[in-house]
Amino acid sequence: MTSRKFSTMFDWFDQDRDGQLTQSDFAATAGVFSRAAREEDHTNIGAIHTAFDQWWQLLVKHGDTDGDGQVSREEFVTVMEDTVTTEAHFEPAVMAIADAVMSAVDTDQDGVLSLQEYVRLYDTLGVDRDVSTAAFHLVDRDGNGVISFAEYRAAIVEFYLSTDPAAPGNHLLGPAA
Repeated sequence: MTSRKFSTMFDWFDQDRDGQLTQSDFAATAGVFSRAAREEDHTNIGAIHTAFDQWWQLLVKHGDTDGDGQVSREEFVTVMEDTVTTEAHFEPAVMAIADAVMSAVDTDQDGVLSLQEYVRLYDTLGVDRDVSTAAFHLVDRDGNGVISFAEYRAAIVEFYLSTDPAAPGNHLLGPAA
């Protein structure tokens, strides 16, 4: 299941649709996520860009096996499974982005995501509102009508690491992404 998710992620990150991931693809992806932030929120926008650049550096260092400065689909899936999802790299590569995005999307700065804030993030990413609304209710594990940082982080961990199709995080981009 994780290989399929990572292959799907490859398509999403390949912003120029050339079949290879490059630093410019990751910069463009950071730009997409940044659009969910308030325009004046330079701190979180900068954090999103920095985190995506750090992830790119990790990918090219450990995944660019042919040394061409790009990461193919096969290289991406392999480096995600073998390196990025390891304890040593997951927090600084993936969770740094999740934390920056959560802070940016929490536009009223109350420390949680409302349904409106959550759906706006996934609208920016091109996810259907029905999908993001359903995911919101799954990720809101305590059912209090908002998603805490801990709930969002748990969902991100599940998305990247869980093979359980019922795990709430595996529904972030649709049923059992």
